[in-house]
Amino acid sequence: MTKIVLVAACALVDTDGRILLAQRPEGKSMAGLWEFPGGKVETGERPEETLIRELHEELGIEVNEACLAPLTFASHTYEDFHLLMPLFICRRWEGVPQGQERQALKWVRAVRLRDYPMPAADEPLIPHLMDAV
Repeated sequence: MTKIVLVAACALVDTDGRILLAQRPEGKSMAGLWEFPGGKVETGERPEETLIRELHEELGIEVNEACLAPLTFASHTYEDFHLLMPLFICRRWEGVPQGQERQALKWVRAVRLRDYPMPAADEPLIPHLMDAV
């Protein structure tokens, strides 16, 4: 039986229409790949709550739940688990995103997202972001 892992991700979009990518740090699985910020949904937690918590922990920003809009989702089978990942889009937050876990951050135009190596589950999300931004 395949283990299902639920992860929530967020495409932060700045006023110039660029999307924030975070690079997975050394020591984590898929280190060096670029991804949309977010994290695992804890037991009893809604994806929106996960993003509010994770964006504060990872980037030092405050996000209001009303500013998180569901965009699409990824469903991808990895070798030892199946990932289900709703992707939200957010255009408003408080603070300046900074890598709180020493991860590199980069603001990228949607048309340039494919220039950054990503986990396989993230790649199908790109066309949806290109249409939304």
